[in-house]
Amino acid sequence: MERGAVIRKFKEDEFIFSEGNSPMYYFQIQSGVVKINNFFENAKEFVHGFPFIGHCFGESYLLTEKKYAINAIAFTDCTVLRLEKKSFINLIYEDPEIFFKVSRYTAERLHFRYLISSFLAIPEPFIKIQKLLDHLKTYFGYHEKYSFLVPFTRLQLSLLTGLRIETVIRTLKKMEKNGSLKIIHSKIYC
Repeated sequence: MERGAVIRKFKEDEFIFSEGNSPMYYFQIQSGVVKINNFFENAKEFVHGFPFIGHCFGESYLLTEKKYAINAIAFTDCTVLRLEKKSFINLIYEDPEIFFKVSRYTAERLHFRYLISSFLAIPEPFIKIQKLLDHLKTYFGYHEKYSFLVPFTRLQLSLLTGLRIETVIRTLKKMEKNGSLKIIHSKIYC
């Protein structure tokens, strides 16, 4: 491929990179979903996000000498474009517009992380989920009621909000009952 990029296929649950590894590549998702997370000794998991088709991940580490503080794991079978760090750095020097596009995406994702982190202080599941859905709907440019198909499963919503999956399911049913969202064929619309 152009500039030496290669396409790699990863099976569900396969590590793309691990916490503590040195960053060596720029990654961009061609198909599937990746989970960005940390695992803790007590078997707890903290999920930072689920980038999907078209999104890059781990790119901010290419501009430092720091090791990854996160894991990237294939959440579904996925295909990922991988470009060596040196080639990526050369590319952004040659075409600064690429740097600005990647930086804008990174800034958007950082905003999302701040938003998600603020949920930790909210004890009410309804408010946590509503804030997340409102942000996603706005981010993707939807405004009409029930026009936005939520791109996350109930499990992903539970991981993003720190709620148990049972709590998410129960809360979504209450939200549907009060008209905050619709569930059609197990798909969530808000």
